[in-house]
Amino acid sequence: MLENRKYIIIGVFCLVGLIYLSRLFYLQILDDSYSLESSNNSIKRVIEIPYRGQIYDRNGKLIVYNTPVYDLYVTPKQVRIPDTTAFCRMMDLTLPEFDSIMQFAKGYSYVKPSLFMRQLSKEDFARIQDALVDYRGFEPRMSSMRTYPAHTMANALGYVSEISKKKLDNQELPYYRQGDYIGHNGLEEQYEEELRGKRGVKFVMQNVRGVAKGSFKNGEYDTMAVAGKNLYTGIDVEVQKYADSLMQNRIGSVIAVEPGTGEILVSVSAPTYDPNLLSSRHFSKNYVKLVRDPYKPLINRPIMASYRPGSTFKLIQALVAQQQGSLFTNTFYGHSGSPMRCHCRGGNNLRGAVQNSCNPYFYNVFRKMIYHNGESNTFKASAIGLHQWHDAVVKFGIGQKLGVDLPSELKGNLPDVETYDRMYRGENRWKFSNIYSLSIGEGELLVSPLKLVNLAATIANRGWYIPPHYLKGFGRVGQRVPQQYLEKHPTDIDYKFYLPVIEGMRMAVVAGTVNKMADIPGIDLCGKTGTAQNSKFSHKYDHSIFIGFAPMNNPKIAIAVFVEYGGWGGSAAAPVAALIAERFLKRKTEATKLDEYVKKQRLMPPVSMLPGYKGPKVLPVKTPRKADSIRKDTTRKSIHNGQLAANSEQ
Repeated sequence: MLENRKYIIIGVFCLVGLIYLSRLFYLQILDDSYSLESSNNSIKRVIEIPYRGQIYDRNGKLIVYNTPVYDLYVTPKQVRIPDTTAFCRMMDLTLPEFDSIMQFAKGYSYVKPSLFMRQLSKEDFARIQDALVDYRGFEPRMSSMRTYPAHTMANALGYVSEISKKKLDNQELPYYRQGDYIGHNGLEEQYEEELRGKRGVKFVMQNVRGVAKGSFKNGEYDTMAVAGKNLYTGIDVEVQKYADSLMQNRIGSVIAVEPGTGEILVSVSAPTYDPNLLSSRHFSKNYVKLVRDPYKPLINRPIMASYRPGSTFKLIQALVAQQQGSLFTNTFYGHSGSPMRCHCRGGNNLRGAVQNSCNPYFYNVFRKMIYHNGESNTFKASAIGLHQWHDAVVKFGIGQKLGVDLPSELKGNLPDVETYDRMYRGENRWKFSNIYSLSIGEGELLVSPLKLVNLAATIANRGWYIPPHYLKGFGRVGQRVPQQYLEKHPTDIDYKFYLPVIEGMRMAVVAGTVNKMADIPGIDLCGKTGTAQNSKFSHKYDHSIFIGFAPMNNPKIAIAVFVEYGGWGGSAAAPVAALIAERFLKRKTEATKLDEYVKKQRLMPPVSMLPGYKGPKVLPVKTPRKADSIRKDTTRKSIHNGQLAANSEQ
């Protein structure tokens, strides 16, 4: 028995030894993977960066494509420069610039390559290519530069630049390396994973001087780079560029969507900049200039700006009140008993109130809505009514993120009972007289242009919306988009209640608060003007707003226009919206007089009027505009501490 155990133990040891010997034979003789790691002097591992996906408009026209360039990397430990002055002359660098770059590279790593110079054109690289053989430690890598042939949509597209140290350190899964490019802001950041593609690896044999001598083992261990997916957007680039031209000499935004799909057709943030400025070797210098520009062109206003909605919010009030049962189509209100003044003559039903944007009418609508709960205590009734109102309004997407496919959407603000409890330091300490400014879209309400174009699309659809989005598909037009951009969001307002509101919106364009030239034949534009209060200056410099859709009975486009410091919504914002709707629907501009009128307007305020300006607040002389003469009664008076003016347009 003992003799048998001895042989068993010897057998086990022999088996283990045989396993080890077999493994060593495989690793040293058969498997080349470890030899690759130990052959850094003769075999170089080259990362192949894939081409980034291109971006197209809805008709297949290029908005963003790639131009081949070269990036030059440096490994400090390997650097050998016989003549630094000659090298700097060849690279068009000063000695201080060279020292600064090398210091940064050494700070990153002595043994790892880091970016020395980016985006050398093919011509520049050809000029230095042969000379680089004499300078060890420098390695060129093929790359690409984003190019923007349409010179538009800079804010929505974003840009591509070197990854920051913070993002590099905070990667959940290690993918990027020092010097890699990554999308920042806009669609470039939102769809980074799809656009960037998949990197490849190539093993190259080299001699002692670092000169490539061909692929290792005929590329047996190489992996091919996979190009990024092409992104198709809902943007109509021709209409987009036309909208850009209309927003020259203005601060503000234009955003238009296709109501039936939620696809964004136009996205203008003014003032803007040429996106090619942030896609060159001079990125840092150009970026600093844009950051310091007092007009803040880097802000994507359609998504990030917050305004009071002004009289455009009256449309929601009319719909919610009808659904509640506190307002009927023929409900008639005059001006008496209202603390709000108005430019119209008074005495309107619902259609007329929308047409003429009657402030006292919607003051009474909101008051009736808030107290429509049977509670006798006015403080409690106000709280109950506001809670019901808030729950109805939030279904229009107000006070929340809609989920647009950009990384910078703002929520806005929709006040609720808790808001006023905090403001007045306790429950039952406020009532309707403290909140009635909400009736005309003022007070604590804050919305972005995106929210208002969504409202226009909701009314165009008679009761539902699909969240606005830029994406139309990947790879090819019509490819399926995420489910969230296919789902309809109902407002729970009956179809029939939209009809009188839409009729009033059409009448506003035909014979209401809109400049008469904006009623372009064949468009059937329906809209609502608004003027958001700009308390820093007189009402003449309030923000001009218009939302609408066209055509009336078969909507193809919904649009929202904001013109900061533009005054009346009907004279500054509405004409822009009408011209864009015409260009989209007819593919040409026939309203040439209106086009000329808009392009002659000079509404860009001086720096002294911008937020944050510390100097004297002196208003410039402003040339009267033709549409201003249409207004006969422009008396609007600010009343503070619960006595808000009728400033919301008209």
